[in-house]
Amino acid sequence: MSQRPITAFAKLGGLYFLPRTLDKIRKHARGELHEEHFEYLGKGFDGRLCHFLGVDYEALKARTLAGGTDEEILAWIIQQRGRPIAEMDAMIWNGFAAKRGWRDDATVNLEKNKAGSGLAHRADLVTFFDYYEVDEGRAPR
Repeated sequence: MSQRPITAFAKLGGLYFLPRTLDKIRKHARGELHEEHFEYLGKGFDGRLCHFLGVDYEALKARTLAGGTDEEILAWIIQQRGRPIAEMDAMIWNGFAAKRGWRDDATVNLEKNKAGSGLAHRADLVTFFDYYEVDEGRAPR
């Protein structure tokens, strides 16, 4: 049975999207991830977050599939990165991620996604995070 990943607003180590990336990795490996998410595994937000953290996506995938809690995987990320995730790191990432699609170079893609999902009429969906919530059946924030 295909499933959508958890909300992009979930945090781990103070960072948005990290729990969603781990959730997608696990669901995909179990054959449970909705196929609409296959194309961007390791790309898009997953790829940007890994780049921001200085962690290779394939290495993160392997570590996640080796087992352990989200917190154990976070400790591995911090070890690979060579330093903890500072409050400023979280502020920079979260500010970027939560606003992606709003008046930036990704706005065109957001509008295409909304149109493809029948949500073009939703003027309240101004970021990808907003769009994910509604497209995946959750209430908008």
